[in-house]
Amino acid sequence: MLALARESIPGSGALPGGLAIDLKWDGYRALAFTSLRSETPFLLQTRGGSLIQDRFPELIAAADAQLPPGLVLDGELLVLNGAGVMDFGALQRRAAASAPRTVRTLAQAYPAYYVAFDVLQVDGHRVMAEPWERRRALLEGLFADRALSPPWTLCPSTRDPAVAREWLETWTRAPGVEGVVVKGLAQPYRPGARRWLKVRARQTTEAVIGAITGTLSRPRILVLGRYDAEGRLRYVGKTTEVSPAGVRDLVDHLTTAAGGAHPWEGARFSSGWGTSDVLDTTLVAPDQVAEVSVDTAQDRGVWRHPVRLVRLRLDMPLEDVQSFRA
Repeated sequence: MLALARESIPGSGALPGGLAIDLKWDGYRALAFTSLRSETPFLLQTRGGSLIQDRFPELIAAADAQLPPGLVLDGELLVLNGAGVMDFGALQRRAAASAPRTVRTLAQAYPAYYVAFDVLQVDGHRVMAEPWERRRALLEGLFADRALSPPWTLCPSTRDPAVAREWLETWTRAPGVEGVVVKGLAQPYRPGARRWLKVRARQTTEAVIGAITGTLSRPRILVLGRYDAEGRLRYVGKTTEVSPAGVRDLVDHLTTAAGGAHPWEGARFSSGWGTSDVLDTTLVAPDQVAEVSVDTAQDRGVWRHPVRLVRLRLDMPLEDVQSFRA
């Protein structure tokens, strides 16, 4: 089941039966299956349908030790780095590993956790038609009755909008927490349906405009960078399509970069996270600062989702822009 984006937490009548609000994680969405048949005791399936349990041997062992057969959970797969911080880049490396030795090495360096936020089957019986409130009770009962412990984690959930707003303001400051997901207490689970709502925490910050798509008279997307400690302009993300009002603010201030002088000469920029398609860009003189609205999902200093242009910061010198931090 999927979610539609919203700018803020809605009123109580927005979804059937009133609202439940879960934390939203920046990991890999995955279904966890325990089988009634011994030959396939545990499966871990991504949203795209790939089976990746072999990349997470510690979850296989933990499922065998702690989970009952005939169970299907919906949740988020996360990993921690050596500092105990959630690390999306490390999660990607683990999910892509295939050689057994590499899998074992990564499992030791970056332990995995599964945050469960829904249950779809119990003892071999589907419960997707049950309302969310009933499914949540079954999930909480599973954790309590079997005393489940890490790597299995129960997703925090609240029915108090004030608590959820506090999560948006504070919990999202930690890497790996993006925002909240709003669900109806009376909602059944509908695979593929976008009937939940998601609210990502956002903040405003600044970056240098290094390239654009479109033309100087009609820029469409801004490609953004920040300077690192060695003075190199490092890519940090791209915007959504600039609004007509934003275009009017930009056109008098963007100029084509001098040939061979731009720090991104010859660089290529992906059109989307995890895709091989590249943007058709024009390099511009990196002398303008954009204020942008961003969410908290980052990987090695790069915003994983497109950001939104708020305004051009003609009052801000380049040296006042936050430095690049991987």
